[in-house]
Amino acid sequence: MRTVKQVSDLTGISVRALHYYDEIGLLKPSEITEAGYRLYDNEALKTLQQILFFKELDIPLKEVKEIMLSPYFDKMQALKNQKKLLLLKRKRLNGLIELINKTLKGESTMNFKEFDMSEYYNVLEEFKEEHEDKVIKHYGSIDKYNEFIEKCKSKEDEIARMAIKQYGSIERYAKAVKNNLNNSATLSLAEQYDKFKKDCIEDKHPKLKELFKKLTADLSKNSSSKEIQEIAEKITNTAKKDYEIFKSDRGDDYWYYMVNIYSVYPEWIEAVDKKYGSGASKFIGEALKFYSENSNK
Repeated sequence: MRTVKQVSDLTGISVRALHYYDEIGLLKPSEITEAGYRLYDNEALKTLQQILFFKELDIPLKEVKEIMLSPYFDKMQALKNQKKLLLLKRKRLNGLIELINKTLKGESTMNFKEFDMSEYYNVLEEFKEEHEDKVIKHYGSIDKYNEFIEKCKSKEDEIARMAIKQYGSIERYAKAVKNNLNNSATLSLAEQYDKFKKDCIEDKHPKLKELFKKLTADLSKNSSSKEIQEIAEKITNTAKKDYEIFKSDRGDDYWYYMVNIYSVYPEWIEAVDKKYGSGASKFIGEALKFYSENSNK
């Protein structure tokens, strides 16, 4: 039996996420002690592994729960279907495909390496220990920086997808983050992001104010429609023209990161939704992301 902390250390899934899986009935602990501690046996870990396979296919947790609790759910057949879908994804998924093959052969293998975000979190923790002054200067306090890390953990699947798309693997993303954090320009880069975000929220850029208002006028529209994409193009071009951070050699990468913030960071999502309406941040993120990924095709 493993405690929730041990399962978290083994899999790279945050304790908070495991608690959430329990709350929604997706992954119940095998046993709860008199003291209230959750314990997980090997069968529970196999179930968790199955959940992570579904997550890699971008299937929402609500649907994962419905699939796995269905009386018609066949674990072996599900693995076969997942293998077909994973084969269509990029080369970096080869490790997962090999893992599925081993499982289909009946091998009791529980390797969570492909889902491991621990290296990324280690980089954030190391930066906190080695550069406490910079952390306090930028985040206000160590506690606020710790809150930032926890928010990252609560959204780790979105961050992982973004990292893999942009860098090819979690490992390479972690190295890039470490290099950026250790670069003296890191804080000014973060401040440039903050300037763009502040200008958007406080309507300090007249053109962007007009465009974002137009983009979010009707959130029921298809974010990939021609009409919405024309606005997304104007927003993208305006941001890249008027903000230094998006003009640099890595401007496209910085812009793509900014686009993903609309779907990842709770505080920003809350601020945007408060300004434009519930679901606005997700809508803006989807529209800008679709344009970014398809503009050069």
